[in-house]
Amino acid sequence: MAKAPRIVAELGRPETPEETAERKARFSAAYRSSQNTRNLVAALLATLAVVLVIVFAVPRGSIPERKPADVAAVAETVSAVEGRAVVVPDVPSTWRANSAAIEGDSVKAWTVVYVPSEASGFLRVAQGFDADAAWPARVLKGAGASGTRTIEGVEWTVYDIPDPARAGNVSIALSTQAGPDTILIYGSTDEATAETAARAVADQAKTLAQEAP
Repeated sequence: MAKAPRIVAELGRPETPEETAERKARFSAAYRSSQNTRNLVAALLATLAVVLVIVFAVPRGSIPERKPADVAAVAETVSAVEGRAVVVPDVPSTWRANSAAIEGDSVKAWTVVYVPSEASGFLRVAQGFDADAAWPARVLKGAGASGTRTIEGVEWTVYDIPDPARAGNVSIALSTQAGPDTILIYGSTDEATAETAARAVADQAKTLAQEAP
């Protein structure tokens, strides 16, 4: 015996084939929509899980501070390689040496970069090997001499720097001849700090001058 068509309560009669097809189509669309929603939620949860893993896996804390340069040790190596004496500034223990190395192109310069604790900015102490008379002006982007000053028995040329930005943020500079070399002290700091650096190399500058052939 054939099964009687199902009576739909909302209609009060059996569905027509067209109504059955339409109902199934609506059901299929609703099912696909729910699947898409579930897939989207699952993808978002998976992405969140990956982000959390990355966040918790990254080490926390500040970047370790770089160790100060060992100026005396590097100077010893440079002296041996270059076959000449190099200055080791006797600066206050509170000054931090950020780097110590040979710099320059046409003129090699043994250069130590300091961050004085009692002054803002930076200070370079550079020893230009066999530097010509115009070397300081080239380093200082054309700054000219404005006079001289004697510090611990050493005469230093003082430079006029009207535009520190043009000179690489250098606001003060001093230079002196030390035998065949030129010692140039320059940076972004105050006058007292620059003079402290000059005193720190005064004896060595005298020795270089005395030992010059």
